[in-house]
Amino acid sequence: MTAFPNLQVLMDDALMQDERAVYYWTLVGANTGPGGAGHRVHISGYEVWTLGDDGLIAESQGHLDSVAYQRQLECGVEQSPRSRF
Repeated sequence: MTAFPNLQVLMDDALMQDERAVYYWTLVGANTGPGGAGHRVHISGYEVWTLGDDGLIAESQGHLDSVAYQRQLECGVEQSPRSRF
């Protein structure tokens, strides 16, 4: 979080698939924190959540295009129309 002080996590969708919840998200922000290069990122991904008997998230498996994310950290992207950074 310190690397992206203006980070926004946008919820794109959430749905149930069998016994799991799937949360689709988009991250937007600029890498302006300590040691950051100041590049903007705009990356989407999703989390597959296994819910416990108490209804809380017992396990979360995250998925994103790590090659695209690394490229954005190095080169940045254009500002997204959905973001306010």
